[in-house]
Amino acid sequence: MRPFLFRLFAAVALSAPTACATTAASQTEVGRLEAEVRTLRASQASLLERLERLENRDAVSRARSVTPAPASASTPAATASVKPEAASSEGGDALSLAPAELTVVRLKPKKEPAPRINTAVAVVEPDADQMEMFISPVEGSSGTGSVTPARMEPPEKDPDILDAEYERAVAMLRTGNVEGGVEQLTRFAAENPRHPRADNALYFAGLGQMGLKDPTGAAKTFERLIKTYPAGDAVQDGMLRLAECRVRLNQAVDARALYTRVVTQFPGTAAATQAEQRLAALSP
Repeated sequence: MRPFLFRLFAAVALSAPTACATTAASQTEVGRLEAEVRTLRASQASLLERLERLENRDAVSRARSVTPAPASASTPAATASVKPEAASSEGGDALSLAPAELTVVRLKPKKEPAPRINTAVAVVEPDADQMEMFISPVEGSSGTGSVTPARMEPPEKDPDILDAEYERAVAMLRTGNVEGGVEQLTRFAAENPRHPRADNALYFAGLGQMGLKDPTGAAKTFERLIKTYPAGDAVQDGMLRLAECRVRLNQAVDARALYTRVVTQFPGTAAATQAEQRLAALSP
């Protein structure tokens, strides 16, 4: 009995590896078959999708190829309905397109002729006197119909160059060339009216004219300064100098009016103090 059991256990031990190997091979084969089945299913789904797209495209093409029936010439409008046939194919659902009915409207052109335009109106040229009422002469023209081109403003100079011109003109006054300094300062103010030192140029030009014993010319320069630059920093001294010119020209009434204006317009300033002192000196 013992030798039989020994042989049985040996047979079982020998058959166990064989059974394990057979089971592993079967599982590998099953996995490979499942992968092939999944691949075939995916390919089939792709083919079915492509087939459905082709069927839809074919149905739409056939629906567009259907033309409406011609409308009768005796009626202004005709109605044509388009009903494409349902497209069906094997392995797919039927596709049907049923658009709404389209109404074709044909308009008849009017046979009435266009209204005629009266072209018999005579064209009359306006009188020269009437034309002059609407044409304003250009500045610088003689007013006889000849138009002169507008004066071009010179280009703006460099600010540094203008400052140098101003300083040079003031230096001419200080070095004794009073006439040349007055001329340069007057021209500077005329050519550069928007320069920050244009009012100062007029003030120093007026001082130069007073030094040249020309109170009349100086008065005109100071009047120009006060009128052109009423908010400038040189207007207070300019009014004092103008009043001084009035005194030299024996115009005491105008001088008092100017001094009074300085006192009332610029109270508390050094110019107002000087004006008060000079008013007291002018009192009879």
